[in-house]
Amino acid sequence: MKIAVLDDYQNVALDYADWDSLGAEVEVFTKPFEDPADVVARLRDFDVVVAMRERTRFPAEVLDRLPSLKLLVSTGHRNAAIDVAAARRNGVVVSSTGYIAAPAAEHTWALILAAARNVPVESKNMREGGWQTTVGTILSGKTLGLLGLGRLGAGAARIGQAFGMETIAWSQNLTREKAEPHGVAAVSKDELFARADVLSVHLVLSDRSRGLVGAPELAAMKPTAMLVNTSRGPIVDEAALVDSLRRKEIAVAALDVYDVEPLPAEHPLRTLDNVVLTPHIGYVTRETYEIFYRDAVEDIAAFQAGSPIRVME
Repeated sequence: MKIAVLDDYQNVALDYADWDSLGAEVEVFTKPFEDPADVVARLRDFDVVVAMRERTRFPAEVLDRLPSLKLLVSTGHRNAAIDVAAARRNGVVVSSTGYIAAPAAEHTWALILAAARNVPVESKNMREGGWQTTVGTILSGKTLGLLGLGRLGAGAARIGQAFGMETIAWSQNLTREKAEPHGVAAVSKDELFARADVLSVHLVLSDRSRGLVGAPELAAMKPTAMLVNTSRGPIVDEAALVDSLRRKEIAVAALDVYDVEPLPAEHPLRTLDNVVLTPHIGYVTRETYEIFYRDAVEDIAAFQAGSPIRVME
């Protein structure tokens, strides 16, 4: 059996599970593929592929051209980058792994605090011999607006409340009854954008949420407001966001996710001084990787034994 472990950017996958127990040939890919043709060319001889989240896409056009593939393991509970129906049509089993939400909620607040107190700028200045060049803002007494109040949004709300923030939220299906147990007020979409001092995105990417935060929504925000996205890049219209930041329509954005990942070196977001950027590391923790790769090995062992587990439908 030949196993490909994909998109292990930090080259750590083999450290987090007992891959030797599988008695298989394991090859780790540490760089992203260039395009679908590259995916096919590099993976066509592998029996098993372990995909890290949605870093590599597996649409029908790719799955139809991987004749050796029998098992596709995706880290996490869901993976919108995999055409599960096409996999099933090609006789490929798709299995998932466990996941923990806490790291993403924590990273949301790492970004919020970094942006509010200008941590990246001041850290850089300190290393260069400088001292106190910016003026920050407090969070206590401000309004945290949550675009989505699922597990991650609710976790972010609790932390905001600990900072003394008022918490409000909106999503297409959110009701007052669903929001109240979290100490959050359900508001209209217009009110969310108008009132939020910090607006944090916590929606799953879908046809309904794609581009949900566009030019009109950004224009409705306070000029002192912060936009935070640790969910999925395409939920926010990236071109509109860049334009809004350039024109100082909002004060700052704090981003962990992007339309194209890795973010191209020449992307305009990299040049703006009112953006805090991290490279999609909201879930990248030791604890998460231990779950991802341990469960991946379990999935493969179960498949080898003829009884696949955690199969995606």
